[in-house]
Amino acid sequence: MNYAGIKYCDIANGTGCRTVLFVSGCRNHCKGCFQPETWDFSYGKPFDESVQKEIMDSLEPDYIQGLTLLGGDPFEPENQKALVPFMESMRKCYPDKNVWAYTGYVLDKDLIPGGRVYTECTKPLLETIDILVDGPYVEAEHSIMLKFRGSRNQRVIDLKQTLSQNTIVLAMD
Repeated sequence: MNYAGIKYCDIANGTGCRTVLFVSGCRNHCKGCFQPETWDFSYGKPFDESVQKEIMDSLEPDYIQGLTLLGGDPFEPENQKALVPFMESMRKCYPDKNVWAYTGYVLDKDLIPGGRVYTECTKPLLETIDILVDGPYVEAEHSIMLKFRGSRNQRVIDLKQTLSQNTIVLAMD
C-alpha cells in the first residue's frame, strides 16, 4: 500500500488533535473529490515500517486524541489488507486513543459479507475503528454546515455501538 500524506496535529478530520493518514487508492472517483490525486494506488510513498513507526510515535503525547484514516479510501481491499496489522498494533499500544475512518463505501451495503469491498480483512479493520464516516461524497449535497463530513448523504457512525447493537447508531446528525 502507498500513502499520499500524513498530517500531524490535525483538528479537521475528527475530534481533538490527531494524526491523519491519507492512504492512496480509491475506485469511487466522487465528482468534486478534494483529493483526486489519491485515487491512484501508486501515488505517494510506500507505507513501510519506518512510516508506521513515525505514526505510532506521533500518537504518544497525551494531547493527541487519536488517529484518522482517509484517502483515497482505507476500505479498498488492497488497503484493508495493509492496514489491519498496523491498526491492531496501534490499538494494542494506544488502547485509549480513538480512531476515525472515512470511506466512500456504505457500511451496511458495501462493508458487509457479500458487499462490494468486503474481504477477510473488513471485520478486523472495522473492529479497530470508533467512528466511521461512510458514503460517497455527493457534490450536489455538499454543505459547509456539516461537521466532519462533506455531503448530507454521509453518516458519522458510532461504530463500536453499531457493531455491538447490530444496527446503525449515529454519533452525530
